[in-house]
Amino acid sequence: MTVLDTAPHEILDAYRTCEFVTLGPDGTPLAWPTAVSRRADGTLLVTTSLAFAQKALNVRRDGRVALLFSDPTGSGLVDAPHIFVGGRAVCPDDILTGPQEAEDYWRMLFERQPHSRGYLARPMRRLMDWYYLRLHITVTAEQVIVRSAAALPVPGATSAPQGAGALPGAVELARYPTAVLAALDASGAPVLARVRPVPGDGGFAVRVPADCAATPGPASLLVHEHDERLNHMKNTLVRGTLTQSPTGLVLVPDRVVEPMGSGRLTDAVRLLRRTQRATDRYLERRGLRRPEVQWDEFRALAAPTRGRGRA
Repeated sequence: MTVLDTAPHEILDAYRTCEFVTLGPDGTPLAWPTAVSRRADGTLLVTTSLAFAQKALNVRRDGRVALLFSDPTGSGLVDAPHIFVGGRAVCPDDILTGPQEAEDYWRMLFERQPHSRGYLARPMRRLMDWYYLRLHITVTAEQVIVRSAAALPVPGATSAPQGAGALPGAVELARYPTAVLAALDASGAPVLARVRPVPGDGGFAVRVPADCAATPGPASLLVHEHDERLNHMKNTLVRGTLTQSPTGLVLVPDRVVEPMGSGRLTDAVRLLRRTQRATDRYLERRGLRRPEVQWDEFRALAAPTRGRGRA
């Protein structure tokens, strides 16, 4: 019996993505959407490419992490509860070039994200090899909270004052009905909760569930989306400071991060260039040559799912 066994496995496994938070170099909780696989030993597997290794570097510096399963898009779930998992993670500096040690993870990804199988085709390999050079992050749960998604708490303010749209991130957050707050509890561990941010004078008012022990300090708001097949992904992170006002918690923003760009073709080209450079930097700092991806092994895992992916 592990802590994760207290979570409803059938619901947790159905979620296509979760929000995964690590602690940045300055202590800011940074959350990003990611795919997760539950292992038989009661741990969770998160993988990251070398191009987006910052979450792995964060884990090696401070293993305190959290996950929130709260976006049911593509899962078939209706009115599913949100599942919060807090715990500790480890990430060895071993670069995995094949699906070994994560076969179930890759089978799941190829089935749920059919377009990713196209990266295995020979014309795409030179552009997409970075995608298959992975680091494995193993999360051991220390806390599980199951929350009803029926009604998210709303701050007392119901209308934004004039000028609230000038807040950093106001335009981006306004496109989504909810966001995920990443904050710290009194011990400095990260916590997550889906909230309804309301723009106001100087910041975004938020109300968190009673079981979310968010305290004033560095924090961020994440919005993201994907379609039923984990395609057309967009995400924006609004970083700032969570403060206590007379009416409740307020996230005072200072920076907006959009790693995927706005979805234009030029953004996609820049992203590909950036991922290649980031992969090269990770390898160069360790004095390593670029390893060869085990293409045949990945293709063997992807092949059995092709029929289901088109269904």
